Formats: sequence, C-alpha cells, structure tokens
Amino acid sequence: MKEFGAAIIGCGSIFTKHAEAIATLKGVKLLAVVDTDANKAAEAAREYGCQAFTDYNEILNRQDIDVVHLCTPHYLHAEMAIDLLNAGKHVLTEKPIAMNLPSAWRMLEAAERNKGQLGVVFQNRYNEPSVRMKETIESGILGSLICMKGIVTWNRNDAYYTNSGWRGKWETEGGGVLINQTIHTLDLLQWFGGDIASVQGSVTTDVLSDVIEVEDTAHAVIVFRNNVRALFYGTNAYLVNSPVELELVFEQGTLLLRRNCLYLFKEGKETLLFEPFTTITNSKSYWGTGHNRLIEDFYEHVKSDRDFWINGTEGIKALQLVMDIYNSSSTR
Repeated sequence: MKEFGAAIIGCGSIFTKHAEAIATLKGVKLLAVVDTDANKAAEAAREYGCQAFTDYNEILNRQDIDVVHLCTPHYLHAEMAIDLLNAGKHVLTEKPIAMNLPSAWRMLEAAERNKGQLGVVFQNRYNEPSVRMKETIESGILGSLICMKGIVTWNRNDAYYTNSGWRGKWETEGGGVLINQTIHTLDLLQWFGGDIASVQGSVTTDVLSDVIEVEDTAHAVIVFRNNVRALFYGTNAYLVNSPVELELVFEQGTLLLRRNCLYLFKEGKETLLFEPFTTITNSKSYWGTGHNRLIEDFYEHVKSDRDFWINGTEGIKALQLVMDIYNSSSTR
C-alpha cells in the first residue's frame, strides 16, 4: 500500500493534536512542518523527525507530500488551501473553512477543479454524545425533534489577544467568539437541525472592548425548515472554560449534554447514557476527543478515493450561520 506523505502548516497550539494523530496512523508519515517562526518550525521538526520550513511555497512541488494540514490563522486558510489544491495536494483545514463566504467558495471551486479532498475540522461531530444525538434524531426513537439549545461560556483573557498578532481583529480573525470558539456548537446545531429557515441574533463586546474590535458575546434564535427552534448563547467573557451544554427536546424525551456526560430525561426519570472514560492529555479539555478520529477518517477517505463527509460544502454551513448572525445583528 502506498505511504502517504503529510505536512502541517502552522506550529501553534493546535499543531500537536494533528502531529500526534498522524503519528498513530499506519501508512502515513509526517514529512514537513511549516511556520513563519523558524524556531517553532525547527522545534516541531526535531520532535517529530521531519523537515522544517518557513515558507509553505517550499512544499508545493513536493511530490512526496500528499496531504497538508492547515493549522494557521483564519485569514491564511483560503489562500493557502487554493495554492495547495492547485498543486495537487489534499487539504485538511482547521475551522473556520475561511473568514468569509466568497473565499470559502473559491476553495470549493479549487477542490473540484483539481479533484482534491478539502476537509474541515469539526471534530465535535465525532464525540460520542454528538453521534448518539444525531442517531436519536435520525432513528425517531424519541419521536420528532422539537427544539434545541446550545450554551458556551468560556474565558479568553487580555493576553490571549495581545500575545497574538491576528486574534481579535476583523481583518485577520474575521470575528470573535462566533467564528472562533462557538462555531463548533453552531455546527452541531445546524447538523442536528438541517436546513435553516431564519436566523435572528446579536453580537456585543461586553468585557473585552478595550482589547479587541470583535465580539466577545453572541446569542441567536435559529428556526429550521422543519420548524425546530434552537436557542444559542456564547461568550468569552466568563472567568472559566465551562463544558459546553446542549439540550435536544423530543416528543418523548430530552437529551442533555452536561459536563461532557449525556443524559436522557424521559417519563420523569434521568438516565446517564454516556460518561467519558479517558483523560484528555496534551490538549485543552474543551477541544474534546474527536481530533484523532476525524483525522484518521479523513485519511481513510483519501486512501480509498471517497469524498470526505465533512468537506468544503459541509464546512461552509457553519460559516454561513456565523455570517447570518453577524448580518442579523448589524441590521437589527
């Protein structure tokens, strides 16, 4: 079987999740890392036994590199992905797919034109509670879905933004809590609910207005075409990173995700359906445990020449919802 060569662009906080996942895969070898910070690139290359570069153009013509992971700031996703796809590479990018919809559509066009895979990292779809929620909706075992809510209360302090040259700015991050932190929860809500009929929302900067130009808090009411209503609230203005809360109300019961445990409330009784049994290491707890499964699944699709299911088209759905909330807020 052909060995697939991989590269990672961006050696920041999420880099390790990708590098460690690649290290566990049979038939896949990390050949190169890229970062504009030469020291970061060199340190990552030493740790994972590969080459280091400071310019991603140096890997474009490498015939031994088949898949490139984008772990870069938001504003670089589209340009890099298009160049890589045009060079015949498959691309797996961290969320969001791009900073805006026109850039995302150009990425899709490049993937289609070059017959390359374009995957987007929404790893929470692989978390066991998310999978069970989706299966419950599709099976109808609890009747029809009626409504949902998603709540994200996290903390991002001044240093998170001031120590970065791109976060907290419209031009380089594309937004704040919506497009960066809570986009995972919005992705789950739209994955569960299906096609969206209307969105009404607002964004504010409640705590960090002297540090960032984007929002730190947002809320929205999302109505789906099947008449399911979802309420969403997200903020970076809390003082701790609380676990994400999700609630799905069905005709015959309710599923609740609390503190990473999934419960069923039915006929006046609450039953624990899932409890995490592994400790998350070398990462932040709120990233969840889905990165390894998603990355492995992406390579399985590439190896078998099957379209990865969280592709560009899927990745755009969450971005569209983010943009709709921004537009609703600006137009009141």
